[in-house]
Amino acid sequence: MLIRGRNAALLILPAALLFAAFVLYPLIRGVELSFTDAVGPSGGNFVGLANYIQMFKDPTIARALINTFVYTIVVVVVQNTIALFVAYWLHKLQLVRNFVRAGLLLPSMMAFVAVGYLWSFIYSPLGGPLDLVMDALGLHSLEQVWLGDPNTALMSIAFVYIWMYTGYAATIFLANYLAIDPSLMEAAQLDGARGWKRFWNIDWALLAPSLTINITLSVIGSLRVFDLPFIMTQGGPDGATQTLSLSIYQASFSSFQFAYGTTLAVALLLLTVIVGVTQATLLRRREVNV
Repeated sequence: MLIRGRNAALLILPAALLFAAFVLYPLIRGVELSFTDAVGPSGGNFVGLANYIQMFKDPTIARALINTFVYTIVVVVVQNTIALFVAYWLHKLQLVRNFVRAGLLLPSMMAFVAVGYLWSFIYSPLGGPLDLVMDALGLHSLEQVWLGDPNTALMSIAFVYIWMYTGYAATIFLANYLAIDPSLMEAAQLDGARGWKRFWNIDWALLAPSLTINITLSVIGSLRVFDLPFIMTQGGPDGATQTLSLSIYQASFSSFQFAYGTTLAVALLLLTVIVGVTQATLLRRREVNV
């Protein structure tokens, strides 16, 4: 039954009030605070664009932005590439598909705090399992202070995020695979399309919807990454794992520059919206063209 007019408005009203109270009002209030010198969530004098000018001149923010972009690119590319091939493999192996598919989601269901402390222990140079395995295999040249070296810290954290969500992304790709009409695959085989040739010409086109979903989720999640750098390195060593979200937290609650932290939050929101909308539009256009 189709609900119209007043009844429809009454049904929407509770959700609209909650959205206004917990999304719209904080957003408007945050933008307002970004133009002040407030040290808390209220008060402060109007300072115009001073916080935004400070943000563009702040070298730590520039480095955090670079770290965030590098982290995002690595996570999005590596995570979705591995997930795509895992889904391709599971689609071919029907006997193990259901058993493995359940296990793929387990890492993504774990709390970030637990994952952060678990991998901090694994990466530890003092009895950490990773370096112990390297030592046992005689790979001494590969032993690293993984989270203490600026050259490896960011990628070490990126690997943990990839470990958590590759299975989740693979499950989405696999669901798309299972939704494809089997007759299309059979016709492709009859026409001689097998292996990489079939994947590139048939699978890649038909997986466009799941690719859009996975890239959108991984891009937004990576741009806003906070938990793992905060838990595992606190942005160190020497700012090597400093991200925009971590900078927002530190400015607001460590340096008590609440207005400046809010300014960074507004900038991150705009960046996320611009990047998210742009890539979603391009990927949607690809779906239509396919």
